[in-house]
Order: sequence, then structure tokens, then C-alpha cells
Amino acid sequence: MKFIVSSESLQKELQILGGIINNTNTLPILDNFLFHLNGNQLVLTASDLETSMSSSIAVESEDSGMIALPARLLLDTLKTFPEQPLTFIKTENNTLEISANNGKYAVAYLNGEDFPKAAQVKDPIRTQINGTVLANAINATLFASGNDDLRPVMSGVFFQFSTEELTFVATDAHKLVKYTRTDIQADKNAEFIMPKKPLQLLKGILQGVEEDVVIEYNETNAEFSFGSLRMTCRLVEGKYPNYEAVIPKENPNVMQITRTDFLNSVRRVSIFSNKTTHQVRLKIAGADLQISAEDFDYSNKAEERLGCDYQGDDLQIGFNSRFLIEMLNNIECDEIKLSMSLPNRAGILTPMDHFDPGEDITMLVMPVMLND
Repeated sequence: MKFIVSSESLQKELQILGGIINNTNTLPILDNFLFHLNGNQLVLTASDLETSMSSSIAVESEDSGMIALPARLLLDTLKTFPEQPLTFIKTENNTLEISANNGKYAVAYLNGEDFPKAAQVKDPIRTQINGTVLANAINATLFASGNDDLRPVMSGVFFQFSTEELTFVATDAHKLVKYTRTDIQADKNAEFIMPKKPLQLLKGILQGVEEDVVIEYNETNAEFSFGSLRMTCRLVEGKYPNYEAVIPKENPNVMQITRTDFLNSVRRVSIFSNKTTHQVRLKIAGADLQISAEDFDYSNKAEERLGCDYQGDDLQIGFNSRFLIEMLNNIECDEIKLSMSLPNRAGILTPMDHFDPGEDITMLVMPVMLND
């Protein structure tokens, strides 16, 4: 088995696939990349059993074969090479020899046949979505997903596809984000929960990808493919909570304000808040917003005033500043709208500008009890 490959191309592909590999694996072979050579095409694969990702690159070869090579060793070595052709030759004594312009390196390999096969998505439903749109949907929702092992359904993003629109939802019970595209439809109604790790990988890979991503899914697995890249993952089992029930429908008190001013003010004031509750108080009357925080344990307090456009009754409401800051950081717009009903009902954040036609973002943040 012999092939010649560009060091830069190989490093670029393995860098992407390397994100799959866990620091501690139950199976030692999962610390390796699978190299599957078939003539002048080399298919590279990484897996953690739950998620598998593969991509292919062109090489010079007439051979075929399958071996597993240590991931960390390869990545660390490839990083140090300038762009050059590398020759890989399988030798008799269970090692693979890599020849570069000015050196030779021997790497022990494992039998490629022992590498776990990616799950097959049988009888899939198929949906196509532009790479940038999918990246935007993941960016808008992923940060709001939970980390509670006892509630695994909330640790992922809920994909809800219908013949009218595509909806992506994430919540951790304190905050919720619903991202909808009315300009894209699926052939059939379907819903599934995507785990966090493969979405984090996709988020990085899809930056600037204009081509369409094909999503094929059934009840247990989903596969994302574009270009030569293919990612298969096991879906989160269980039923997603009825998120619509927690979104308040009547919100007569509406404040419109510049996002960066509001964000910077909350950020500064929150430094003085209680380190357990992170509570900030919003007091809104007329065109005046007062943001305050107090830490009674240390007699620290802060207060700032901002101008805003407000329609509704005078209102005082408390929020966890960390959730508010996270949401304001993850929404791309100049002006935001905060819609509220009562001090004990969730507030709804929506962008006022910078969104695509057909895009709809709703962010919901639960209030905290004010300690008067």
C-alpha cells in the first residue's frame, strides 16, 4: 500500500475530523484516523462511536487498503511541515513509513478492519438546506441548550421540519431560543433532537459554506453531507418538551433599545450583582430604563440609566444577568425589542433589523424574583 499526498491537504482534512476524537476513549482504536485507500482517492474517517465523520482527498496511487493511524501523532507532525508531497508506504514490520523532503518517519498502525463502521441511516427522510442558513440556525440556538445529564433531551437542539417551514429550538429551562425559516420547507413533517457535539463541529465547518447541505434522518440517526464531507450521528432519544406552552402570547409592555448600549450597561452593572443569583433589575417608566444590581452581602451596588422607546405600563422585572448577556451576545442586530407582560412571566427578545427575509428569531428569558 503506497500513496503520495499533499501535506497541507491532508492536515486540513485531519484537523476537521480531529474534533470528533475524545480525550479518553473506551476503544483504543478510536484514538486513530481510519485511512481507506481506493486508487487515487483516500477516504479519512474519525469516530467516537456516537458520531462518525469522513472526507475524501485526491492522492497519487494505484493501490487499495485500509489502516488506522494514531491521530495525535499525525496531527502534531503534519502541523510542522511546510507544503510538500508526502509519500506513505506500508512496510513489512507493521509500520507505515512517511517520507518527506528532508526526513523519514515510521508510525505503527492498527488493522483498519477493526475500526467501527458508521451507522447507516435506513429509509431516511431527506431535506436540503443552504450551508450558511444551517450555520446561522446552529449559531442562534446551540448556546441555549442545556448541560443537565438527567434531562438529555434538553442537551441538544430540536429540529422541527414541516412542509411549511423549518424550526430549530434549544432550551435549558432558564432561556429558550426558537429559530424559524419560512423560506425553506421539508418534503415531509419530521422532528428529531440533535446532540450538542456534532452541532459544535458543524458550526465550525460550515462557516462560509455556500453550497447546500443534505440532511438525511430517521428515528435513530442523522447524516449531514456536503462536498466530500459526511457526518453521521446518533440522535438524542426522547420527547422534546412542549416549548410553545412556555412562550407567553400576550406581551403588552414593549421596550425597544440599542442592543450594544443595553448589553454594555447590563455587563457593567452585573459586576456589582450577587454572585449566586447574578440578578439585575430593570425598572422601565416612560422613555427611561433604569438598570440596577445590589449585593447585600458586600454592600456593593450599581445603577445606570438609558433612554429607550417604551410602550406599556411602568414595570419592574428581574433577570439573571448571565442569561441576558448571553442572549444579547448571540443576536445580530442594532436594535432589539424586549416584550413583557408581568414581572413573573418570561421576557421575549427579538431583533429589529439585520435578519434575512424568511428568518424569525424568538429568544425567551425567564425572570428571577426581585428581593425588595
